[in-house]
Amino acid sequence: MERSDEETAGVRLQKVIAAAGLASRRQAEEMIVDGRVEVNGHLVTELGTRVDPVSDVVRVDGSRIPPQRHHVYLALNKPRGVISTMEDPQGRPALAQYIPRKAGRLFHVGRLDADTEGLIILTNDGDFAQRLSHPSFEIDKTYMVETDGAMDNAALRRLERGVTLEDGFIRPDKVKLVSRTSSKTLVEITLHSGRNRVVRRMMEALGFPAQRLARLRIGPIRLGNLPSGQTRELTSAEIGALLDRAGM
Repeated sequence: MERSDEETAGVRLQKVIAAAGLASRRQAEEMIVDGRVEVNGHLVTELGTRVDPVSDVVRVDGSRIPPQRHHVYLALNKPRGVISTMEDPQGRPALAQYIPRKAGRLFHVGRLDADTEGLIILTNDGDFAQRLSHPSFEIDKTYMVETDGAMDNAALRRLERGVTLEDGFIRPDKVKLVSRTSSKTLVEITLHSGRNRVVRRMMEALGFPAQRLARLRIGPIRLGNLPSGQTRELTSAEIGALLDRAGM
């Protein structure tokens, strides 16, 4: 007997979960029955449920499964001295030389100045890159700053309270003293501003210029132990969390 369009529409929910690499098909069925799966904000416990894997928002234990799409999402640990463009007409080191050839043409999400190293996200998802790079979308980022000498507690408190720069006041979300000796201080700074060179300018305003600066985190994506100049694919959980942050 021929099935109706309603019966054949979409993809079985357990297949979508299994395709995301979270579990086997049988384990995904158990997750559904156990009440661990939501579709578009509604708890689903029926095994026959079908979903649109592109437009429906599926969550397992509260974490979003990214929609099935043919896009590339990479994390790059940008080395110091590399400019944040894919190619440079002046022949300076650029991002393209660190991207796997099979990845094809990618966009970079956000920028780092040449002297700043650390995390950059690369993708061929143009809408995603544009949303995350837009000035109005101020995702939180964490940086590690190294400065010469012992940064005193008074300077740290001034940093926590915020600094007035030429383009306005800026206050970090969090400041953490990592280490301090007579020769150098390491400070972790988290903020959500997208202003140009803002961390360097804050440190200069305090009289403790950054001798070395690295971005450790962009929203839910962490650099971790990724070696300098290397890339890795973002996990499904990371992509799902970024899509949530981007409101996509």
